[in-house]
Amino acid sequence: MVDNTRAPADGPPASRFARLAGWSYRHRWLALLVWLVAVVGVSVGAQAAGTAYRNDFSLPGTESQRALDTLRAEAPVAAGSTVQIVLADPDGLRTPDTQRRVTAMLAEVDALPHVAAVGDPYRDPGSLSADGTIGYATVTLDVQATDMPAEDTKTIVETAQRAESDGLRVELGGETVQGVEEGGGGPAEGIGMLAALVILVFLFGSLLAASLPLVIAIFAVATAIGLAMLASNVATIAEFTTPLMILVGLGVGIDYALLLFSRFRTEILAGYDRAEATRRAVDTAGRTVLFAGLTVIVALLGLVVLGLGSLQGVAVAVGLTVLATMLAALTLLPALLGLMGGRIERSIHKRSAKSGRDGQGWRRWTLGIQRRPWTAALLATVALLALSAPVLGMRLGIADAGNNAETKTSRQAYDLLAEGFGPGFNGPLIVVVEGDRADAEAAREAARGTDGVAEVPPPVPLGDDVSMLIVVSDAKPQDARTQELVDRLRADVLPPVERTTGAQLMVGGPTAATVDFAAAVSARMPLFVLVVVGLSSLLLLLVFRSVLIPIKAAVLNLLSVGASLGVVTLVFQHGWLGGPLGIQPGPIEAFVPIMIFAIAFGLSMDYEVFLLARMHEHWERHRDAPAAIREGMATTGRIVTAAAAIMVVVFGSFLLDPGRMLKQFGLGLAVAVLVDALVIRCLILPAVMHLFGTRAWWLPAPLARMLPRVALEKVEDPHPEPVGGVR
Repeated sequence: MVDNTRAPADGPPASRFARLAGWSYRHRWLALLVWLVAVVGVSVGAQAAGTAYRNDFSLPGTESQRALDTLRAEAPVAAGSTVQIVLADPDGLRTPDTQRRVTAMLAEVDALPHVAAVGDPYRDPGSLSADGTIGYATVTLDVQATDMPAEDTKTIVETAQRAESDGLRVELGGETVQGVEEGGGGPAEGIGMLAALVILVFLFGSLLAASLPLVIAIFAVATAIGLAMLASNVATIAEFTTPLMILVGLGVGIDYALLLFSRFRTEILAGYDRAEATRRAVDTAGRTVLFAGLTVIVALLGLVVLGLGSLQGVAVAVGLTVLATMLAALTLLPALLGLMGGRIERSIHKRSAKSGRDGQGWRRWTLGIQRRPWTAALLATVALLALSAPVLGMRLGIADAGNNAETKTSRQAYDLLAEGFGPGFNGPLIVVVEGDRADAEAAREAARGTDGVAEVPPPVPLGDDVSMLIVVSDAKPQDARTQELVDRLRADVLPPVERTTGAQLMVGGPTAATVDFAAAVSARMPLFVLVVVGLSSLLLLLVFRSVLIPIKAAVLNLLSVGASLGVVTLVFQHGWLGGPLGIQPGPIEAFVPIMIFAIAFGLSMDYEVFLLARMHEHWERHRDAPAAIREGMATTGRIVTAAAAIMVVVFGSFLLDPGRMLKQFGLGLAVAVLVDALVIRCLILPAVMHLFGTRAWWLPAPLARMLPRVALEKVEDPHPEPVGGVR
């Protein structure tokens, strides 16, 4: 039998990438064992140590935070979280049988763990509606919602609902109850992985080959999640971090492994043996994976400049996930190719014999764009600007029980309270008064006469010269009118009272805290965008040694992120197409846009690097700008499209998650990737690059001498195949 494989070409010493791939290939069992030990070790350690995830949306220095700190100091019980037990009986709650059942149930709840006090709807003023059919009992906890054990919350829910009878309804609301309801998870991860596997099988024609990117992603994500679980015991990491790590880890993990495996396929078809094909794949596509991963990590670490509590922990944890996927792609994939390469190589040759050479369709498409570059660029840009327009009206906030599914007990409690006591009852404002009783009464009179206020009960003394006022809005907590009321109280209503009485008045409570958090995010967003765009552009400048390329990349990536956030606004805020997805209109979670921006901007930069690396490689060889564009599109179009399709189905599958926040992440990231791959990379980028011509690769001579050379491609490669591309 004639051996048609090509031997390694003589040349300069192997690079670090090639040596790393060679080591992993030769010591395949050891490399696999190292990863297995890492996954098992961190998983066992995490299970033994437990987790301490908690959401920290505190903002030191804000008025709502000062109000909360005062409550904690003067009346710790009042600062604790609460659960509302909402009661409804069409025959009235004062009927003897109903009152007996309710009283017995409240006594049971009062004896449960972490219950500091239980209100009595029959004794507490204002606890029954005007017609007596709806009432509530406030269960005050001795901990904040983030510190309340889920099992204890479930016990409260189960104990209360055992009192239900044919006429009596018992529903429960509060932040702790919502947290328990959203903790069940959904089928999103499994559906996303299954859909990704189908696409990979279609792409490679082999179940074994298709499984490799999934295996890489699973190893990397499992390791990163274990490390995050351990870190949650010593750092502040939000509760939604794990599903977000899975979301991003599956997407980029499959993406990076797919890029490397596709280059391996190219080298096999070029005639190299498996060992050399593995080394060459990592030495070319591995560089691109490294740079692409670094851009995502840089974008995520830009969140640190925001200084927003647990979001910093989320940024580090998701960045760690991306780092783990990079390492797995560069070390575990070569080992798996060494173990299963024979069968995979046969499937590659078999599929290649059937399919023949591809890429011609992408060349023809690009040639068509080059004939009418202005038309393609302008029409696509106008469409993306139209999709981005809703962002201008985006309203940030934190969704409450009114956005939950109607089957949830928290939503039913919310609706009953709104029906019996008015829409603002679900999110009252808390005014902390540092002054005597007369000062508190003066503040109450001023608030009662304010537009937008439905009710202000008498002040509640909390300690020496500290009182609490409950201000009920005439609009629901998420309504823009409630936010306007917060601003009006702080700016116009309460300052005159402070001046005349000498008291200090602070508007707080969950609703006011949400207003403060959204304002903080909005105020710091420009700095965040500047840091992320600036650092990413600097990396592109170093790699491609061009002035126009980083500017063009920043603008196009901002377009894709803008279109993504525009669609999120249309669906979640305005309710477009939200019905089939079970989405209730409401504000956009205050931290979602910045997280989507960080992740989507980094992923968009990934595709920029994949495509431009091949264009740059052809430009360095032939100095033919139009041909470089066509070659880059022809040799990377298939793989970028497949990678984008995988990310879209993985991210889109999170629309099936029961949590509103993860639905927003899933939709936003899926739209960002879809727009980036189909509109920007297929239309705008080739058109703009053609309009740039040779100027695309221009760099002033003084700057060229100052900048170090950072090469992604191997220009001396004897066969001109793409970085990450396929034939």
